[in-house]
Amino acid sequence: MKSVIGPIAVPKAVLIVDKLPKTRSGKIMRRLLRAIFMGLPLGDITTLEDEASVEEIRKAYEELRAQI
Repeated sequence: MKSVIGPIAVPKAVLIVDKLPKTRSGKIMRRLLRAIFMGLPLGDITTLEDEASVEEIRKAYEELRAQI
């Protein structure tokens, strides 16, 4: 994989979740993903379609960190 797309583009880990945090219009809220992974406050989540997706991602990330 590294020889095809380069070592900088290969992810270190992949989290599999059922839902991604999306707005009501269907756009993925990448800033929320970044905030979860960096341990920052989430900020404004009023446009979030399903708040349970954030908790699912946070839980999956914590489980991954516990394994490492």
